[in-house]
Amino acid sequence: MNSMRLLAAVLLLAGMNITGISSARAELVEGRDYTVLSQPQPVNSGKNIEVLEFFWYGCPHCYALHPHISAWLKRMPKDVSFRYVPAIFRVNWTPGAKTFYALEALGERDRLHDKVYDAIHIGKVDLTNDDVLFDWVAKQGIDRQKFIGAYNSFSVQNQQVPQSVRMSKEYRLSGVPALVVDGRYLTSGRMGGTPEDTIRILDELIEKVRKERLKK
Repeated sequence: MNSMRLLAAVLLLAGMNITGISSARAELVEGRDYTVLSQPQPVNSGKNIEVLEFFWYGCPHCYALHPHISAWLKRMPKDVSFRYVPAIFRVNWTPGAKTFYALEALGERDRLHDKVYDAIHIGKVDLTNDDVLFDWVAKQGIDRQKFIGAYNSFSVQNQQVPQSVRMSKEYRLSGVPALVVDGRYLTSGRMGGTPEDTIRILDELIEKVRKERLKK
């Protein structure tokens, strides 16, 4: 009987400890869950709270987070605006950014965004090779020459790609995926832990911004 009571007491204490850990984890901690940008960046979302996701199609962590971002977008609060931003840290990230912007220019981003990820991470298709990319795009039902025109356009090569390079530096990114809320708060896959944790932190940062705005 005593041994049964001892076991019950141990289980009760273990449960209390787990609850305590969960509660502590639920509170945002600067430096652990997010960082504050030393130089806040301008937002383009009007009165809405802006959320940016910096990503690279070739990043396995971005690929792991992406389904969770897609699910979150379906329940995204009405006072929030979201934008994908292809990051560029190295030269070999440029084709991915150009692919994103070309698909966006052709109105095909929403249809093929997931498929680009799948082609790279499941199909092992080398979409950094232009010929391979153009063949793959044609198989998705896009006119090959129209895509090449958008991919090599002045706006993509001389405006949007340099903008991605500049933003990757201005937001002080150290890796991807990275989420920036209201041009001030940054969290990343490495800080969040699991993709579920990253989404939880995103929601809490949005709520943090709401509360701060009410105080103004």
